[in-house]
Amino acid sequence: MAVEYQARGAGEEPAKDAAVRGGARHGAGFARPGGTWWRSALRSPLGRCAAGLLLLVLLLTAFGPLLWSGRADAIDTGHLLEGPSAQHWMGTDNLGRDVFFRVLVATRLSVLLALLATALGVLTGLLLGAAPALLGRGAGRAVTAVVNIAVAFPGLLLALFFAVVFGVGTTGAVLAIGFATAPGFARLTQTLVASVGERDYVCAARVAGVGRARVLTRHILPNVAEPLIVNATIGAGGALLAFSGLSFLGLGVQAPSYDWGRLLGEGLNGIYTHPAAALAPGVAVIVAGLAFNLTGEAVARAVGVPGARAHRTPAAAARPAPVGPPAAEPRDTPVLAVEDLRVSFPGPHGPVTAVRGVGFTVGRGESVGLVGESGSGKSLTALAVSRLIEHPGVVDAGRLEFLGAPLPAGDGGGTAMRKLLGTRLAMVFQDPMTSFNPAMRIGRQLAEVAEQHLATGRREALARAVERLREVRVPAAERRAAQYPHEFSGGMRQRAMIGLGLMGRPALIIADEPTTALDVTVQRQVLSLLERVRAADGAALLLISHDINVVARTCDRVLIMYAGRVVEELPSHRLLTAARHPYTRALVATVPHMETDLDRPLTVVPGRPVTPDRMPAGCAFAPRCSAAGDRCRTDDPVLRASGPDHRVACWYPHPGPAARPRAEKSADPAAEAGERP
Repeated sequence: MAVEYQARGAGEEPAKDAAVRGGARHGAGFARPGGTWWRSALRSPLGRCAAGLLLLVLLLTAFGPLLWSGRADAIDTGHLLEGPSAQHWMGTDNLGRDVFFRVLVATRLSVLLALLATALGVLTGLLLGAAPALLGRGAGRAVTAVVNIAVAFPGLLLALFFAVVFGVGTTGAVLAIGFATAPGFARLTQTLVASVGERDYVCAARVAGVGRARVLTRHILPNVAEPLIVNATIGAGGALLAFSGLSFLGLGVQAPSYDWGRLLGEGLNGIYTHPAAALAPGVAVIVAGLAFNLTGEAVARAVGVPGARAHRTPAAAARPAPVGPPAAEPRDTPVLAVEDLRVSFPGPHGPVTAVRGVGFTVGRGESVGLVGESGSGKSLTALAVSRLIEHPGVVDAGRLEFLGAPLPAGDGGGTAMRKLLGTRLAMVFQDPMTSFNPAMRIGRQLAEVAEQHLATGRREALARAVERLREVRVPAAERRAAQYPHEFSGGMRQRAMIGLGLMGRPALIIADEPTTALDVTVQRQVLSLLERVRAADGAALLLISHDINVVARTCDRVLIMYAGRVVEELPSHRLLTAARHPYTRALVATVPHMETDLDRPLTVVPGRPVTPDRMPAGCAFAPRCSAAGDRCRTDDPVLRASGPDHRVACWYPHPGPAARPRAEKSADPAAEAGERP
């Protein structure tokens, strides 16, 4: 029975050192949890001017009607339509009411209605923009199509259309302005959510079994909040202008209530004889609009300026409640069983298959290495078995089982499967900086797994997180739990990522290049930690690496991948001496060792790796293989047995031992990690 589901593309761009020091970059700007961007905004002349104008508008909104309602509504038939004077600074209207005080009193209704319309537009746009992340691929694409159609129309045209639909009056105008501004905000939200939704820390949350709504509210929206707030602030100024325009046309506020737009419409009748009556509300609209727009611009400029924040050390929590052992499974059932796994993506001339018929098993407590050049399909294979490949990628497998249960089709997997993946499968990504949510403290991110799957309270979950940090040798674990990812070193972040996987009782740890960006000392520590975890908890390990030495000394079995296929499988202690496939032997030969002649150029694998969209006929390695024959260029070899615990996919496997001397497996599998033998 084939298993199909949608999954995520592979690979994430590593975070830059500067971004790590100044705050992780995400969304449309630099987000710093609890940062002091507002202080930075106030330091600039633009920020101080914007803050002053905004404070003035808010004060008039709060106190204008309380102070001047009586004078604004007082009718004086003896002073009808008078010009500016010492008694009436902006003159009077057709009932003798003071225009200046009416403008001040109208501030509250004008600003509140604009803010209400902005809030409606932001909330509607947020729901529409986040729909693909909440509803899944099908419904999300339908909502996106509706948003794209709405964005194609000018906002003023949409506002007039909705004003006709909802009717004349304050309520209709609020709904019209709100729904007219929603498509633009929805488009912005879609872009920001999509940019953050592919980050490793979001994928890690999905592997942990966190539901869609919680992933959106805890891991995505906090990391795009600042650009959304900036645009909402600027949008408030636009809503104020639009609402005044509707009232000016007679579609907004109706008598006896009045806002700036209605006062502007009334004053326009005598613009040539009494211009001050129209000038005063017009100036008020401009000043308030500038206050909101300049505030948004000042905040936008300040976002990204590094700031500091004092961190609180959490109080000592109670010891974590013991977690009962998982239900026993048959000992002969493999942790992971994969047969005929294929991963494809749409291409200009049809589907492009990046993983082609991969099959393997990982037994309980076993360590299996996955080795190959970049682009060979190693990471895609790991992402496929972890259910992290989304549309437009398609995964198909003849068998895809974890702990004896088939991984279900679809992209949610249901509550039971989320719990299984959250507690029994751990994923250690290549770059821990992008694997952690930069807007959440390390301790909270680890505790989330316990809260979701172990039914523990907030304090107990945090205590368990601190305990796991201690287990992975993070110094001062209680203090470190209160820090953010950018405050950890690279090796410490990798340890914390392993601790995240240990919040449950993992039966399988998938480590995708866990030591690539680390120096050799930290490499040794991380690999030793993985080995200790595997020995202590009996967890299986699927280790993906480019380093032949690391895999040979850490793993029990090794799978060699090329062009999306497994071309050889053999025990790790025979990798350096008994490899039979030409590609495996070429990889082993490229690794320098103590007997390498330093006067000769280093050995390289000839040619370039093939790309999935240009797969040749026959054996994919034939164009680079010196031993290839005619059959290799027409027939694709299958993976077949070539001895005890040894399989090879080659028509002409090498019969003799490999050229380099055998390396004894170290008592400490990571003792020589990163060293060149």
